[in-house]
Amino acid sequence: MSIHSAEELAHLRAIGSIVAQTLQKMAAAVRPGVTTGELDEVARREFDRQGAESSPVAVYNFPGITCISVNSQVVHGIPGPTTLRPGDLVKLDVTAQKDGYVADAAVTVAVEPATMTSKRLAACAQSAFQKALRAARAGNRVSAIGRAVEREVKDCGFEVLRQWCGHGVGRSIHEAPTVPNYYDPHDREVLTEGLVITIEPIITAGRDTSYVTEDGWTVVTGDGALAAHHEHTIVITKGEPIVLTAA
Repeated sequence: MSIHSAEELAHLRAIGSIVAQTLQKMAAAVRPGVTTGELDEVARREFDRQGAESSPVAVYNFPGITCISVNSQVVHGIPGPTTLRPGDLVKLDVTAQKDGYVADAAVTVAVEPATMTSKRLAACAQSAFQKALRAARAGNRVSAIGRAVEREVKDCGFEVLRQWCGHGVGRSIHEAPTVPNYYDPHDREVLTEGLVITIEPIITAGRDTSYVTEDGWTVVTGDGALAAHHEHTIVITKGEPIVLTAA
């Protein structure tokens, strides 16, 4: 969507804050011995408290309040009995809606004691987001975001998983435009003031290969390598973007 009023921005800030608070509480609960289902229950309680609902459930009938992906799982992992162990790399992906507005964010948490590769991969996803944020200005092409992400990821020694991209958001969980994490010279779409999108580097320590498992939801790396994911919902302006899901 594109924002046309202060009221719309206020609604988006409200749901963005709920998503940020939910992610904070889930991340704080990550530790050895906790299950992904228990982490999902943290989100359920927070949504209930704040009067929000899960967009994946409402739109896609996803079998969990949030998406929780571990190690080689990339995105869309189904919460359940999986017990976290020391060294696991956990992706927490929260999309919520309230009063007709949607926000989406994700963070990667390394369960201590974590390997250096895990820490570097998670840090790279975050730094790639920050580099892309600088390119997210009205008048720039959407492809400038992907160029910034891809450059940072390669500089870190990792790879972008090209199949998985950012997207428009605001009124529904997935809207136009698609926001790739790599440079596409043929993409001439321009970022406009008020546009609401996600920037979400999705990267791997291995090769650019992934597939959906037999459960029909969970995406894993094709070579079993670790994956990381960092995401925020932002509003494009002429200057610095508004990050709606920042704590």
